[in-house]
Amino acid sequence: MTSTAISAQGSTLSISGSAGVAQNISAVAVGFPTILTAAAHGFSNGDVVALAGLTGADAALLNGKTVVIKNVTVNTYAVDVDTTGKVVTAPGGAPFATATPTQWVPIANLKSFKGFDGQASEIDKTNLSSVAKEFQLGLQDFGHFTIDVDRDFADPGQLACDAAKRAGTIKTFKLVLPNAKTATFSGYVKNSPLDGGVDQILKTTGVSIRISGDVTFA
Repeated sequence: MTSTAISAQGSTLSISGSAGVAQNISAVAVGFPTILTAAAHGFSNGDVVALAGLTGADAALLNGKTVVIKNVTVNTYAVDVDTTGKVVTAPGGAPFATATPTQWVPIANLKSFKGFDGQASEIDKTNLSSVAKEFQLGLQDFGHFTIDVDRDFADPGQLACDAAKRAGTIKTFKLVLPNAKTATFSGYVKNSPLDGGVDQILKTTGVSIRISGDVTFA
């Protein structure tokens, strides 16, 4: 059988930066997922947008939310918010409903990565009538995402990671694989080590990002 293995070469990781230019939303198709229409929006799977200005009795389901988009086409994209049976619309004129994207800052010189290594906790349900130990799983935990990079003290992406670690602020990250699949997640940068040695380049190995919340694969 022919292998279906995917080369990791060409994978990229970016960290969230400042807000980009808002794009007008012209229509909403309620359901799950919710489909938003925005002509020539220029977004990609795994991008993060902040929604505002939608109307209708149930617009609060989307307004003020920061969401990851998926199922992107030239003029539409989907968000994992369940609006089935709800009333959410886009105004036909100004002020328009908008989606404001997060700009991504690439992290240069990415050498390797591994992650999503967490596991759900075990909740003990055993009682005096049990004939053996009984459990149920708790909330899922995506664990850590760890990267190795060749150090570049001028790279905006690496500098953003250092700043996030120093400030203890949560950031959003986007992994893009060579087959165009993406994983978007939020987390805290816990460390930023520096390795060096004889006849070696400077490296930052084992940068650990503690994932907080869900991971969106698109």
